[in-house]
Amino acid sequence: MKIEIKLSGVFRIDRFAREVRDYPDGTRVQDVVNDLALPEQLLGIVVINDHHATVEHRLQDGDCLMLLPLLGGG
Repeated sequence: MKIEIKLSGVFRIDRFAREVRDYPDGTRVQDVVNDLALPEQLLGIVVINDHHATVEHRLQDGDCLMLLPLLGGG
């Protein structure tokens, strides 16, 4: 199945901003995070098709997955 992945902030460093990738049926957001070697401690927000989701969400063909890091400040 094809999943559009959008990365934001520090997740783009040495990666991409937007890409379509193939994953097997039953793939969860966590599987994509692992595949991209994203630092889990920085993962802030998961959005699928413009709706908040969790890393346990199972993706469907054609989904648009956006991964945003935690925001720092102070």
